[in-house]
Amino acid sequence: MKVAVLSLSGEKKGEIEIPLGISEIRADLIRRAVLAEQSKKRQPYGTDTLAGKRTSAHYHGRRGIRWSMMNREMARMKRIHNQGFLNYAARFVPQAVKGRKAHPPKVEKVWEQKINKKERLKALMHAIVATFNKEMVLGRGHRIDELKYFPFALDNSFQKIKKTKDVVKLFCTLGLEKELERCKEKKVRAGKGKMRGRKYRVKKGPLVVIGKDEGVSNAVKNIAGVDVCKVDELTVEALAPGTCPGRLTIWTEDAIKMIGNINYSG
Repeated sequence: MKVAVLSLSGEKKGEIEIPLGISEIRADLIRRAVLAEQSKKRQPYGTDTLAGKRTSAHYHGRRGIRWSMMNREMARMKRIHNQGFLNYAARFVPQAVKGRKAHPPKVEKVWEQKINKKERLKALMHAIVATFNKEMVLGRGHRIDELKYFPFALDNSFQKIKKTKDVVKLFCTLGLEKELERCKEKKVRAGKGKMRGRKYRVKKGPLVVIGKDEGVSNAVKNIAGVDVCKVDELTVEALAPGTCPGRLTIWTEDAIKMIGNINYSG
């Protein structure tokens, strides 16, 4: 597949060949790789080991003593002894009020999902090919109807831009004005996430993939919804957010040349 190389004025200046020969895109493989990457970010959590066990309740199962539970039609569980209205109140066991949890979450639980290196690399390559598929990019909701060329790559001089306004101006010249407007939309999240530091849901916009960072990363990261990444630091999740392949990706000429040299071992 050949990709049009565009100058900073939006004009075609040549073509470049993508060094990949994948015809079929494996969405199931991409999904597995993304979930494996996300599992590494999950922080283990657990309960206090003494939760529900800080009580004076003890077992009164002996026969022939004053406080015995025998012959009283009472369940034989640990109970509070000689505490007024709490006398004989059950504690400690899972089925009792204020008792311990039967199977609480444990810190020892391993959340990380394992995936073969070759399998992960293959998923990355499939995710890269999906970014050049117009139907899949449109299926994700990206607005690329006004693009004159697709797929396309930008000239290496793009990597030297250092001002956000210049990047926005270039994107509008290419025909991505509606896409930038879409990325500005944010909605209030439904549910308790509003109380936990994630009140708004923000849309995922274009991903800018560069071969060498010469200052453009600081300019791009200030645009809502737009991410920037070096080609040798690419992840499957960045190319397919939410396990859905086909993210609108803006490549530089250097980045496309370096695709064939990716050795993903993350």
